[in-house]
Amino acid sequence: MTKKEKAADIARILDELYPETPIPLEHADPYTLLVAVVLSAQCTDERVNQITPTLFARADNPIIMSQLDVEEIREIIKPCGLSPSKSKAIKGLSEILVNKYQGQVPQTFEELEALPGVGHKTASVVMSQAFGHPAFPVDTHIHRLAWRWGLSDRKNVEKTEADLKKTFTKETWNKLHLQIIYFGRQYCPARGHNPYQCPICSKYGRKEVFEEFDKIVNNKKK
Repeated sequence: MTKKEKAADIARILDELYPETPIPLEHADPYTLLVAVVLSAQCTDERVNQITPTLFARADNPIIMSQLDVEEIREIIKPCGLSPSKSKAIKGLSEILVNKYQGQVPQTFEELEALPGVGHKTASVVMSQAFGHPAFPVDTHIHRLAWRWGLSDRKNVEKTEADLKKTFTKETWNKLHLQIIYFGRQYCPARGHNPYQCPICSKYGRKEVFEEFDKIVNNKKK
């Protein structure tokens, strides 16, 4: 079976399991999505969704957010972690949006990635989920699953993104990246993963995935 054929079957499995792919981060517009994605760095979506209602009740647009003190933002977002850097980034990007973009979130990768706290992955999420631009945001979870399924070689997230874009058709990227995230949470987690019971790993998992699981099981039996 070729990689393209395997990818097509994986896409079929994901479509069957997740025909609908709601965006995990709660938001009302491109700006609130951008802020939520910045907050999600090294933090769960669930935790972000617990914090953003309070933050957006205080400021749900770049004009008001840019007027807040960094310390006030930091106090609200502390549970998300990395609050010193994230609070500065949120205030800084809000100021830029007001001063340079008339309060609107820009719709190019170059402009988004020039904002404080916004890397390529964050820009990709905003481009795909807010504006519908074809993108394949790759976080550590998608990076891990792409390796487990033999779709990439695990060198780095940039290589994984390039490999996935070559493997899947452009019109599927936006939905696929969400499907993979949902699949990873339910069937293919970083820890406690049983590849024999995983709907995709059981068919296409690398041998190393099974060897690692067998080693853990055998050690527990000793």
